[in-house]
Amino acid sequence: MSSKLMMKNFAVVFGVFVFIVIFVCSLDVKKGFAQSFHPKGEISLQIDVPTRNLSVFVNGTFYKKYPVALGKPSTPTPVGKWRIINKYNDWGGGFGTRWMGLNVPWGIYGIHGTTRPTSIGTYASNGCIRLHNRNVEELYDLVYIGVPVVIVGDPLEHFRRLMVGDIGADVQLIQQRLSKLGFYAGSCNGRFEESTREALETFEEARGLPIVGIVGMKEYEELGLTVK
Repeated sequence: MSSKLMMKNFAVVFGVFVFIVIFVCSLDVKKGFAQSFHPKGEISLQIDVPTRNLSVFVNGTFYKKYPVALGKPSTPTPVGKWRIINKYNDWGGGFGTRWMGLNVPWGIYGIHGTTRPTSIGTYASNGCIRLHNRNVEELYDLVYIGVPVVIVGDPLEHFRRLMVGDIGADVQLIQQRLSKLGFYAGSCNGRFEESTREALETFEEARGLPIVGIVGMKEYEELGLTVK
């Protein structure tokens, strides 16, 4: 075999070898990236209503943050301590590519994607937490059923007159105050139902207020609640 042919064969073999090395290294890089994105430990989420951010914690240590869209003043995001109770791909409609449901007792709320990416960073939803689709897909792979979700904010940030049919953390707060004062014995479920109205009317009568069964500014004040 001529030296020229031997050098050609060597070049081919060397080229294949280099290709294999690069390919294997790229797999290791991808594997390392995947491992870095899926840290080991207990995952928890915190959603800050004033700053419109969702933070991921691993074993109590901050890991990553995403911008979100939250509820409008008339349909606020539910402040409180919740958990992820379900996960779905491609719910359709305006929910984007992923859905993670929360165990809020007064309605269906969740963390999901969006078909309106320009809304991210604003108060635009009916109470749910919206993320960019690329971000919600990352988060979806990271969390699991049972992950705790703390939504931080003031349920009385925006004044609402409350009456039968209303739902929300502000309704739940009213129920808790009425219960503490001995006027309400029902479930503090954030739903303004007839039992809440009856308790409120009894409270209004006891405090010398007009008996209307509606939570207005006077009722908030008598219950010791400050509304902004």
